Amino acid sequence: MKKYSRIKEEAYLANMELYSKGLAVYTFGNASSFDSGESVFAIKPSGVPYDKLKVSDMVVVDLDNKTVEGKLRPSSDTKTHSRLYRSFKGIGGACHTHSPYATAWAQAKKSIPILGTTHADHLPCPIPCTAELTAKMINGDYEDMTGSAIVETFRKLKISPLHVSMVLVACHGPFTWGKNAAESVYNAVILEELAKIAFVTLQVNPNAKN
Repeated sequence: MKKYSRIKEEAYLANMELYSKGLAVYTFGNASSFDSGESVFAIKPSGVPYDKLKVSDMVVVDLDNKTVEGKLRPSSDTKTHSRLYRSFKGIGGACHTHSPYATAWAQAKKSIPILGTTHADHLPCPIPCTAELTAKMINGDYEDMTGSAIVETFRKLKISPLHVSMVLVACHGPFTWGKNAAESVYNAVILEELAKIAFVTLQVNPNAKN
């Protein structure tokens, strides 16, 4: 049995679940699976369409963003994933999508409010949105700064990433995580549904409140 076969398989299945649930198209989005014992994670390679993706394509990367195993280039969001794994102890999977409703809220730079029990059953608070990244952050190490913005948002709001497993990055899109890669995808599906429900609710009644 190859050393990284478990996390490569988990990352592959998580990415294919993103695709099958309609949260990712073409080469958009990515999911990863983390091995805390080895301090490495497997992530989707950059630029490979989901319908061409194979388990063997998954790239294993350490927390310094160095490729440990794999011939392809890891996802452009790799540094964001590594920042989450370094900062949010206890998570074992993460994913990023451009799902339309969640991305729309992110582009509007708005947190998603709790407007009813569907949201409240999953989260104890609004789904946070980071501050907009500065020009210096965007023009610097953008992917690492994206991770830093997420971590700083949770620090400022005093939110536990183990209790709130999703975030919107302003002007970019959603990131989710969980105890493993499969749970991170589950949370991405939930996030998109909550984003859609909140959007429709506010169309029906712009003054809706919980």
